[in-house]
Amino acid sequence: MKIIFPELTANPIAREAIQSFPEVEFIEAPDLDTAATMLAQGQADSMISGLDFSSRDVLLAYKNHLPLKSSFFSSCFICKKANQVLALADGGVNKLPTADQLYTIVEDTAETFIKYTGKTPKIAMLSYSTYGSGGKNPDLEKIYYVITKIRENHPDYIIDGEMQLDAAINPRVASKKTPTSPIAGEANILITPDLNSGNILYKSLEQFSDFTIAGPIIQGFYQPLADLSRGSTIEDTKFTLDVIIKQLERN
Repeated sequence: MKIIFPELTANPIAREAIQSFPEVEFIEAPDLDTAATMLAQGQADSMISGLDFSSRDVLLAYKNHLPLKSSFFSSCFICKKANQVLALADGGVNKLPTADQLYTIVEDTAETFIKYTGKTPKIAMLSYSTYGSGGKNPDLEKIYYVITKIRENHPDYIIDGEMQLDAAINPRVASKKTPTSPIAGEANILITPDLNSGNILYKSLEQFSDFTIAGPIIQGFYQPLADLSRGSTIEDTKFTLDVIIKQLERN
């Protein structure tokens, strides 16, 4: 297994994080475009970067050099605390997804989650509203469209919404707000309606809780990819590598 990590020797966090994965061959590259080209040519199985580069530059390198598997690319964060693992999307790429794009985000995030955890996706479509309590809104129609299509095409997934965050992850609140929900306050995948809410939620989990965050994991390409935050810690980087490695093992 080979992973390209452009910051491999230049960044002390990268140097420390890779020590936990002696079974992996890490490859350095002088810049992002060279790294992505090497990956496209089959010189490695995956790529991770971002400790010393902006998200824009990392994503452009992926976009310009790597073929897509999905109709477009998206991102998800894997958030871990004790025995709890959540996937959150899209907090890193798509500003205001269409209904079809939101469907693809759900589909690709569920695949990422399954490859990392092996668990059945329990997908909450998040909103300011729960089951129409906030009145009509065009954004809600997109959510209803996605729920219907996922239930048709992935009957083994559990998906519900629209719902507020507390109803999605708190069984006590769910028993009052969504007593008929198949998720029952135990969502493990959180889908936000836009980039604003997704990024704010991810940063809130990172800054105000004990969650360790992997990613964003970049979805939609043939290879598993990651775009680390420039604020990533050693633990974040190790966790991101762990997610990428499990994806490679289960491809």
